Amino acid sequence: MPDLARFRALHAEAEDLARPSVANILHVDMDAFFVSVELLDRPDLHGKPVVVGGQPDQRGVVSAASYEARKFGIHSAMPLRTAGKLCPHAVFLDGHHAKYGEWSDRVASILARFSPIVEMVSIDEAYLDLAGTERMHGPPLAATDKLLRTITRETGLPCSGGLATTRLTAKVASDQGKPRGLVWVAPGQEAQFLSPLPVRKIPGIGEVTERALRALGIETVAQLAEISPERLETIFGQWGTALYRKARGGDSYEFVLDAEPKSISHNHTFGEDTNDLPTLHSLLSHLSQKTCKRLREAGLAARTLTLTIRYAGFDAYTRSRTMPEPVHLDADIQAAFLALFEEHRDTKRKIRLLGTALSNLTHGGEQLNLLDASRREKLEKLTRAADDLRNRFGFGKIQFGGSLKREE
Repeated sequence: MPDLARFRALHAEAEDLARPSVANILHVDMDAFFVSVELLDRPDLHGKPVVVGGQPDQRGVVSAASYEARKFGIHSAMPLRTAGKLCPHAVFLDGHHAKYGEWSDRVASILARFSPIVEMVSIDEAYLDLAGTERMHGPPLAATDKLLRTITRETGLPCSGGLATTRLTAKVASDQGKPRGLVWVAPGQEAQFLSPLPVRKIPGIGEVTERALRALGIETVAQLAEISPERLETIFGQWGTALYRKARGGDSYEFVLDAEPKSISHNHTFGEDTNDLPTLHSLLSHLSQKTCKRLREAGLAARTLTLTIRYAGFDAYTRSRTMPEPVHLDADIQAAFLALFEEHRDTKRKIRLLGTALSNLTHGGEQLNLLDASRREKLEKLTRAADDLRNRFGFGKIQFGGSLKREE
């Protein structure tokens, strides 16, 4: 994974924030990402309505739906049973989140070739700052076209992009370009681009705000832009000021190169609640290894380990352990998580979710006291070799034995 950027809010008034004269903020969004990854292994499903998240007779919600399935009204977060009723002939697939994470890492590596400033805001979307990359990749619009084509050529995954002067406009542009599209919004044309769109297209405007705006007779961004900031602030408070700015395509964010995480975590929700101990041990090992690899990629070590267990009924419990010194090797971290699990698990209840988190992060994780010198050296070599192989072939291809179920 590349070093990531973050966005930071600027605290100036919206009118005082100078709009760049060049559109160089790019939003890249993978099209129906989970479905697209599944189709790599099931090319026979191309052109068919496909739903990822589970089976139509299971509880749970849709994780992703192909564009063919969306024509029937299916969308993410919809109950699987509802999706099954809307489109009984759809192909329903279980999710494979570890696989999606591997493909996300590959996409992120491609993005890093085009800009030193990348922010992965989710597993399937990112922002890039293309300013200053002209000598390598040409003007931002040409670079964007080249980037999107590179992603699809090297991964087989479709994607869309939006290029604009602001993060907000770039995100809306990529959404308008889906699927497999590119929308460029020229500097100074942000408000004109947004004006005919429904207000719900603006990031941050959800169902509640949409309903409140509709009660005021406001349904399009153009209508929202006509309302004075004073009136919007009277009705919505500070959110009204943000709405005034958003209606004009403005945002008040900048990139900062401060990607060091405060914590690193992974979790997994089971399709069905389980108390099968081999399955639980296997998943716990897998989650531990994923957090450990990300920890080492950041050049960090961790002092505090936190285990999350969510039972049937959705009540969740977290238990933490602070190590006597920073750790970064799988063996020590897995052992600590397993001990937490065995100590605090309610053996009478089935588990819905497991999660692992590392925090209290520091640089330089020499584990001088936990391991003798010769064993530590061997584990360090093994860990480096495993990480190198995972980077080449994918995380799922290289696993330590603890993440394999006994019958496997």
